[in-house]
Amino acid sequence: MSRHDTRSWTLHIRKDNIKFSAAHMTVFADGQKEHLHGHNYAVELTVELAEPPALARMLSYEVFKQALRAVCADWDEKVLIAGGNPWLEWLPADANECAFRLCGKRYVLPADEVVVLDMDNVTAENLAQALFERFWALLSCEQAIPWHERIAAVSLRIDESRGQGASYTVRYGERA
Repeated sequence: MSRHDTRSWTLHIRKDNIKFSAAHMTVFADGQKEHLHGHNYAVELTVELAEPPALARMLSYEVFKQALRAVCADWDEKVLIAGGNPWLEWLPADANECAFRLCGKRYVLPADEVVVLDMDNVTAENLAQALFERFWALLSCEQAIPWHERIAAVSLRIDESRGQGASYTVRYGERA
């Protein structure tokens, strides 16, 4: 091999039990929206290593899988609402209900079946970023060892159907 060769190692994690099923309504710029509908979202994580995977620097797949399952569970069997959508209007409701108007249509749902997300629209792109941020925060809190230094990039992909989805990627700078 020449000195111009670039080598990398990438972990891929996609399991049948790393997923969530949720309903949503994507809103368009003109104030129109999709009908309320759901997807069985499949989640995949790709981790590019910053250094060779020698025994002393191995990363556990299980650590990643546990964190992914935990964040997916919070959205599973929920209606996802974009809390920052300009077409969203919150309405008065009982404590156990969530009432809102979205693009002129009124909805009343059980409060425990709704997750309000900090985004302006529920799209695969926004879900990939939000799920990544929740995953990364959970992973960072639970790990006492400095394993972050071993990672060059992390990408989280969400498919809303087979072959259709979006990814969110974070690349980390040069390591000293």
